[in-house]
Amino acid sequence: MIYKVSVIVPIYGVERFIARAVDTMMRQTLTEVEFVFVDDCTPDNSIDILQDVISRYPSRKNDIQIIRNGHNMGLPASRNIGLKVARGEYVFHWDSDDYAEVVMLEEMYDFAKLYNVDVVWTDWFLTFERSERYMRQPSYPTAHEALRSMLGGAMKYNVWNKLVRRSIYIDNNIEFPSGFGMGEDLTMLLVFAFAREVRYLNRAYYHYLKINAQAFSHNIKPEHFGALKRNVSWITAQLRELKGESIDDELAFLKLESKYPLIAASGDFAIYRLWNEWFPEANEYIGKNGNIGMRSRILQKLAYKKQYWALWIHYQLVIRFIYGVIYR
Repeated sequence: MIYKVSVIVPIYGVERFIARAVDTMMRQTLTEVEFVFVDDCTPDNSIDILQDVISRYPSRKNDIQIIRNGHNMGLPASRNIGLKVARGEYVFHWDSDDYAEVVMLEEMYDFAKLYNVDVVWTDWFLTFERSERYMRQPSYPTAHEALRSMLGGAMKYNVWNKLVRRSIYIDNNIEFPSGFGMGEDLTMLLVFAFAREVRYLNRAYYHYLKINAQAFSHNIKPEHFGALKRNVSWITAQLRELKGESIDDELAFLKLESKYPLIAASGDFAIYRLWNEWFPEANEYIGKNGNIGMRSRILQKLAYKKQYWALWIHYQLVIRFIYGVIYR
């Protein structure tokens, strides 16, 4: 079969969520789609549950690949392994704890073909345990404008709300940064740097879960920050070489925003101090990026002035209490 879309699904520690995720994959209305599951040596029962769900859809049997890594390699490496074996005209990255509307792939693919574009992006749902938010994305007529918007923070560079022509990855040797998980989705900036035609589809399909305690984004450790710094340095160097000084301001915005987890996701004063060590050249852009909210600007100013006690209060009150207890 000639596949229209290859869906790449890394698997690790998702036994509570994978059944619903895979069920919505198997029920996609697009028929010419292959699913590449990459088992990153998950220590739980995720693969048994995967096998059980796909057994209920015998018509999909020949469209499924299950690859097991020789050892735990991490999310970026698993995405790369999936890309190497994918055969579809387009590629979609689907995290194995998330689910989607069953018409997603068909409507995104048809939209991509209608306008003959390299990338389609959509709105998405931010899904909590008891509530959900509709996350609207902006629209831009060119890949360059979309790239600048992602660098500035107005548009998200998530992998899972974008359908990408596979040749963009292959022809330009685009790979995710193996071994450096935090910020690995910055790779999508390279996709837009090389894309010719892009288009926004004004609809949400994908449900990004914020209730999986095992998810990488929920288990940030100090060593992960080093990976984030490395990935930001890597991507900004790549983009500067490709686009020149035309995006210098936006690259500074990205560096500044990349430090945000240091002051918002922890109550550790030692991590707060890293903020002033990372990309100090970007600090002169504090307050100049109109795409970020007032709270972020205030936190940046507090960090710059080394008012770490205020950052600690924000973490305890806003992150742990309001987001962690009330808004779930």
